[in-house]
Amino acid sequence: MKKQNNGFKIGCIVLFLGLTIYYLFPTIQWNLEQRHMNSMTETERVQYESENMAKLQNLRERSLSLGLDLQGGMYVTLEVGSPQLILELAGDFADEYLEEVIQTARQTSIDNNTDFIDEFVAEFERRDSDAMLSRYYRSDSENITRTSTNSEIASYLRNQQTAAVERAMEIIRSRVDRFGVTEPSILQQGGNRIVVELPGVDDEERVRDLLRGTARLEFRLTPETEEINSTKQQVSEFFSNYEQDEEDESSIKNLLEIFELRGSNEYVFGYAAERDTADVNRILEHEDVQNLIPRNTTLLWGATPFASDNGVDLFELIAVRSQIELTGDVISEARVAFDPTTNAAEVSMTMDSEGARRWARITGANIGRPVAIVLDGHVYSYPTVRSQINNGRSSISGLGGVRAAEDLVNILMSGALPAPLEIIEERTVGASLGEASIRAGLYSIMFGLGVVAIFMIVYYRTGGGIADLALMFNIIFILGILAGFQATLTLPGIAGIVLTIGMAVDANVLIFDRIREELRGGKTLRAAIDNGYANAMSAIIDANVTTFFVAVILYSFGMGPIKGFAVTLMAGIVASLFSAIVITRVIVDYLTREKASAVSFG
Repeated sequence: MKKQNNGFKIGCIVLFLGLTIYYLFPTIQWNLEQRHMNSMTETERVQYESENMAKLQNLRERSLSLGLDLQGGMYVTLEVGSPQLILELAGDFADEYLEEVIQTARQTSIDNNTDFIDEFVAEFERRDSDAMLSRYYRSDSENITRTSTNSEIASYLRNQQTAAVERAMEIIRSRVDRFGVTEPSILQQGGNRIVVELPGVDDEERVRDLLRGTARLEFRLTPETEEINSTKQQVSEFFSNYEQDEEDESSIKNLLEIFELRGSNEYVFGYAAERDTADVNRILEHEDVQNLIPRNTTLLWGATPFASDNGVDLFELIAVRSQIELTGDVISEARVAFDPTTNAAEVSMTMDSEGARRWARITGANIGRPVAIVLDGHVYSYPTVRSQINNGRSSISGLGGVRAAEDLVNILMSGALPAPLEIIEERTVGASLGEASIRAGLYSIMFGLGVVAIFMIVYYRTGGGIADLALMFNIIFILGILAGFQATLTLPGIAGIVLTIGMAVDANVLIFDRIREELRGGKTLRAAIDNGYANAMSAIIDANVTTFFVAVILYSFGMGPIKGFAVTLMAGIVASLFSAIVITRVIVDYLTREKASAVSFG
């Protein structure tokens, strides 16, 4: 035997095994830490996590990640709000006619399960075959002018929709990364849908807000006190004399009750409990009521409730100017801060130079008046301007805790979504279901390993036992490769491991059968081993390399479970080749070095 070659092979085995242990060690530590924390009380666990936050975070990031199907989490399908995007692209050209066309097209696309933009163009042309969409849309960058055809406008709208989806994916990825989810999956599905998989997530409502929050931050002025008081009086008198239908009675009474409430903030239009806000909105949309509300005034609900004297949580209905003075585009930095008086969490924001200049002008011209800070259509706070603010600083309070403030910072720093996102499908995989999947996967691996091991020993005797030992190393190496490349182990990945168990011994079957042929030809055991390994090598390499290429293709073009299967299959091929060619050869050489009869191949 060539001692130096065996020495090199042994060195490779030790190196490979050492790297495997190095990359798997954080996973072992993380599991031990989890067991330790599970034995604690809730108070002890919170304190332990606080004291060891950096250590636990490091272990979690370096440990082998489990997919959604193994550790539980959320699966969410989001759809970009194309109707809202198309309306906003029209800008100042939009009118009631365009809104009506968009709403009709939206309903038609839902009923017929067709493309919204196709339906939008068709509906527009159906109403007036000579009408031109270019009356609503302009774009210097896309060369869209007053003379552009409807087909050119449709192409432009599709490009904008595609760009909106791509931008939304970038923003969602940024938000999820800041949220701290390990190995999330964010993929585009079709023309305007995004599929998000978040393993290990258990706060469902927080994730929903994180994903669909458009982060449309606006700064608006409030109307004059006299104007709002006069409007409230007129609306109250209108409903006092209103001849209501029987079905409207409860809603009208509720509306009259909220107008009877008065607060210290005169621009607060009224109050309502959360369960009543929908009824209030419906009544305020009454045409006669809309005529009483000044054209430059909009009514928005407050973001957080307050407790009334009778213990009911009420939301404020706040009057703000329709004109937006400043948007969140000027925010260059946002961080969590604490109010020095109440110690309540808030978000401190810093504006860029242009925003600071405009903010100074706005605050300087409105000293003594409130400025409403509006996020996604809800008023979070309305601080009164005490003096001109020249440093571009502002803050958002009334957030309801540190976690809410952290999420808002995440959303603001990730950027505003180009269009609203709607959750059209949501599935939650519980942790218990994930544990059941892990158990089932482990049982399948153990069963497959046991069957293969028994067959190899029965059929190839000592050689089969050597192959089984290499097979154990093979599974450890697969997990080490996955951990080293920070891949995610999924249920299809476990299926890939089970498949690899069969493939791993396939190489040994080829080698051992060639050795048998050489022995039947009259060669000595050592000569038969040398020739067996040499002659089987080309077939082993060809079979595994072609399978590896298939796994690469699956990984490149597949999604979700297919990717998980492909990753494990690639790792399994590398590990099985190393185990079959190197490990088994070293063991066979060692056993036959002194006594050839020590090894039997059946």
